[in-house]
Amino acid sequence: MRVIAGSARSLPLRTVQGMDTRPTTDRIKETLFNILTPKIPGCRFLDLFAGSGAIGIEALSRGAAHAAFIDSSRQAVNIIRQNLNFTHLTENSRVIAGDVVRNVTGMDGERPYGIIFMDPPYDKGLEFQVLEALKDNTICGKDTLIIVEASQETDFAKAEELGYKVERVKEYGKKNKHVFLKKA
Repeated sequence: MRVIAGSARSLPLRTVQGMDTRPTTDRIKETLFNILTPKIPGCRFLDLFAGSGAIGIEALSRGAAHAAFIDSSRQAVNIIRQNLNFTHLTENSRVIAGDVVRNVTGMDGERPYGIIFMDPPYDKGLEFQVLEALKDNTICGKDTLIIVEASQETDFAKAEELGYKVERVKEYGKKNKHVFLKKA
């Protein structure tokens, strides 16, 4: 896995060992950032269930003003810090260890993020717990774009019940998809 474009282009990233994380492939990451390119420069980017931090690091490399990373795994948090150091992108970053939903809730009162990306473990409903925590939270403004990486089977009707509008769905083969949401 590597950084695809920007100031840290082609630098390799470390990943978390074991089967607890599923690093986003370079092909899927490139497709995602082709969609996000106009929104990245100068934005505040939040990477939830961050794993290796590859998505937030890609955003920083492409000109995001700030990126915050949250993961509950100590190993993942250490890998994120190593990757930020290696890519020289630590200055405009923040790494938070602990439960994602609890930390998102605790961030209420902070400025909004332009993009919130989450890649939770599939089929456990965690994306909906985060969406619930973001519903009335200041870090998620009316213009915030939320992207959820989920299994193909995940039904986002519940997101609409929580007050979000599905703006776009990008499917990748038969396994996963990115769902783009905004507050309705």
